[in-house]
Amino acid sequence: MAAACTGSDSSTSSAPEPGPSSASTEPAATDVAGTPIDNTEARSGGDATVFVAGRNAFGQPIDSLTREERRAFAVGNNFFNDNWVTAPASTEGRDGLGPMFNAQSCSSCHEFDGRGAPPLAADDPERGLLLRLSVIAPDGSALPDPVYGGQLQDRAINGVPVEGRIVIERTEVHGTYADGTPYTLLAPTYTIEDLGYGPLAADIAVSPRIAPAVFGVGLLEAVPDDALLALADPDDADGDGISGRVNRVLDPSGDLVIGRFGWKSNVATVEQQTASAFHGDIGISSRLHPVQDCTDTQAECAAAIDGGEPELDDAKLERVTFYTRTLAVPARRDVGDPDTDAGAAVFDELGCSSCHRPEMRTGPAAIAATSNQTIRPYTDLLLHDMGPDLADERPDGEATGSEWRTAPLWGIGLIDDVNDHTRLLHDGRARNAEEAILWHGGEAADAQNRFLQLDPAARGQLLKFLDSL
Repeated sequence: MAAACTGSDSSTSSAPEPGPSSASTEPAATDVAGTPIDNTEARSGGDATVFVAGRNAFGQPIDSLTREERRAFAVGNNFFNDNWVTAPASTEGRDGLGPMFNAQSCSSCHEFDGRGAPPLAADDPERGLLLRLSVIAPDGSALPDPVYGGQLQDRAINGVPVEGRIVIERTEVHGTYADGTPYTLLAPTYTIEDLGYGPLAADIAVSPRIAPAVFGVGLLEAVPDDALLALADPDDADGDGISGRVNRVLDPSGDLVIGRFGWKSNVATVEQQTASAFHGDIGISSRLHPVQDCTDTQAECAAAIDGGEPELDDAKLERVTFYTRTLAVPARRDVGDPDTDAGAAVFDELGCSSCHRPEMRTGPAAIAATSNQTIRPYTDLLLHDMGPDLADERPDGEATGSEWRTAPLWGIGLIDDVNDHTRLLHDGRARNAEEAILWHGGEAADAQNRFLQLDPAARGQLLKFLDSL
């Protein structure tokens, strides 16, 4: 896992210029060969694109940041990678871990600013996977478990019992392509053992979540709400079988706003996503989440010493938020390759682009580098019903138990380089892009069925295209 960084504070006056992500022990990045910088299709993040690959492909600042912004980026990078410790500690400003938590730093789950993976063996520690917990109310809304809250936290500081341990069992699911080629998927089942505070609610809904890559979020935040509403077709008025819709969620002021982050678009802004992760995953309070994440029955948790009120002050929250907002998008590779171009055509013919929209346009934004850019994230940021096989039966805001946000595909071909795995979907069940397609159902069932009809050459071209993103 990422090493902790040594101390700095939130001042920009003495911060170093950012190089590669400070979580890295690898070379910074390698230049992308064979892709001309002026190639429009390669510029996935518009002017916020970087032409690098390798271990730190997801950890680069946008090139056009000012000197002052680069210093802010460096400070945010530090806080993103630093391990938080138990209070009280001599490390002022970085104590207050827990009392219960899932990770000690942001980079524990988003290693090298990338994507988490589920544990692959019984002795493999889970980092980057967590379980949401809910009891479904009579009106259909999701409420936290009265004892364990809304998220299972499997680690705790000394003197505080952990909530439990995640156990995953996988069952093989066999299928066959139209040409007779067999395939095997792994269907996970999640249970919680060694419960520290008694039984869970009898009707508990458990939903797994993998930590996604964090680059490009500032660009997605800058896409205007009107653009998302224009893409939405909640009643399938055009009859194409695709009925994407926005998720409207409550912001900290109590207003109903459009969500765009999280696996169910249940968070509206990068700042809210950052503060929520600090609170739920690391146990760090902030202005947006000032109360420790303890339920009334968790007495040891409530009695633990905190690291200040709040533990993450506004200056640090702003720096970490700025850091993630200004992580650049890695360029596409192999643009113009005949197989890659043929795969792009297959992607469109199957109907994948109905949800994984190739192109969006950002509007005016507080950060100039993310303003008015043509980007190619391959998402519509909308909710779509993905069918029973992927359903978690847990509503989130206006999202139903079978709806998920269309995941952005930019950078998908670099996950193996950055994070040493190719696990995909909301819980990492898919071992690669091919399996992710095969898991698609619901509104994507027709596209999945057309994929099953492809011959091996066309399947290979499609997968090569995805690997170029």
